[in-house]
Amino acid sequence: MSSPQVGVGVLIVRNGCVLLGKRRGAHGAGTWSAPGGHLEFGESIDVCARREVMEETGLELQDLQYGPFTNDVFEAENKHYVTVFVVASPVGGEAKLLEPDKCEGWAWFEWETLPEPLFPPLATLLSQDYTPFSQPIFLAN
Repeated sequence: MSSPQVGVGVLIVRNGCVLLGKRRGAHGAGTWSAPGGHLEFGESIDVCARREVMEETGLELQDLQYGPFTNDVFEAENKHYVTVFVVASPVGGEAKLLEPDKCEGWAWFEWETLPEPLFPPLATLLSQDYTPFSQPIFLAN
């Protein structure tokens, strides 16, 4: 097994709902996940969050706040990720499907009624009784 990688998951909240997409192609295919991806060398977490969300949905973010992290091992894929979550609001507009090879589509869900199955980092986050509507840990620059 190689060294753990850092993932950034972005919980985009609007009107009491969070934006999720159904994964396709990569590990976790068929599960529901927040937008996000790998933290690149030298990149800050907030820059990564903005980049990944723009690449995947076309949405611009505002009010970024750092959230919790999860530690997940994907045994079948021989992968280990520490996922840092960021909570943000969209500036406006609707999410577009910009990477159809990686996602089936985007939809808004109430946190209390998230679809199943969830991508493991999101499921881990849920098991920690976290809600993106609670007090943030600290504000991103």
